[in-house]
Amino acid sequence: MKKYSRFNFFKHTYCEWQQVPIEVIANRAPNYKSKAGSAYYFDEIGVYRYSNHWGRAANCRWKLISTSAKNSVYCLAYASWDSFYPNNEQQALFVIVLDSEGEVGFRHRDSLAKEERDLAVCRTAKETSSRIKKIKEIQTTTAWHKHIDSMSIEEARELLVLGLINTEKSILELRRELLASQEK
Repeated sequence: MKKYSRFNFFKHTYCEWQQVPIEVIANRAPNYKSKAGSAYYFDEIGVYRYSNHWGRAANCRWKLISTSAKNSVYCLAYASWDSFYPNNEQQALFVIVLDSEGEVGFRHRDSLAKEERDLAVCRTAKETSSRIKKIKEIQTTTAWHKHIDSMSIEEARELLVLGLINTEKSILELRRELLASQEK
């Protein structure tokens, strides 16, 4: 597995940054300041990033893990060097996940435990994004439930969402399966 450091962490990487209190960098000058206005503070085991933009950052996918920060507000986050993973548009590197509240998101396959990784369906960034969009539509709308009379919308929603996460089947295939199951 590739090793990341202050010299290459910004080149085609995926990372989940953990928000930390701004006081951590008090009275410290940044080691690097980007043209976009982000400031970077390095230490032996990782990097602090003070920024107001997360998600796509140049050729990287950097997720901010925070309970309060919004994307356009400056905040400080930290990532250890071993939390960076390769990122590109061609490889199936991403896995769709549901959190404990049922919110859909994605993770890098290499950030998962081996057992989880072995069971996961990996997709490219574009495929992952497309599936997440479809899952959110299923979670927030009801029109797709039309003609599915044999089960509640909650049951159908769960089956469709899990099908989109855990299989390569399209939404049309999954819906057809639901409709076929009610005919039996």
